[in-house]
Amino acid sequence: MTIPGQPIDILLVEDDPGDELMTREAFEDNKIGNTLHVVRDGQEALDFLFQQGEHTAAPRPDLVLLDLNLPKYSGRQVLAKIRADENLCTMPVIILTTSSAEDDIMSSYRLFANAYVTKPVELDQFVGAINKIEDFYFHVVRLPRHR
Repeated sequence: MTIPGQPIDILLVEDDPGDELMTREAFEDNKIGNTLHVVRDGQEALDFLFQQGEHTAAPRPDLVLLDLNLPKYSGRQVLAKIRADENLCTMPVIILTTSSAEDDIMSSYRLFANAYVTKPVELDQFVGAINKIEDFYFHVVRLPRHR
């Protein structure tokens, strides 16, 4: 289990450089020593999670922030593979996407996403959403730790 205030590993699966930058800045603003790992498509996310290819030494993330609309494999496909794997199925996954479509929300929860967050367009609202995720997952809940 994670210990409140203890740094955690976060995997951001995001193909938009602007959204990546805003996410990085939001985490850095809070000055918490968490490690943010970034991958840019579904295949690279799976390689990171399953420690394959260039990511054989990747740490097991404590939390995944997953975009739905990704190249190679969609966020839904990545989430389905996480939930189907015995070693990864308990990993918290938050869908962080631009889509507010009801079908996307329903399909994400059917695949057992822990939360679904629609990315706000405005920078201050985006940073606020990341801050709320960070506060809840890093200060309120206890995350499973499989090291």
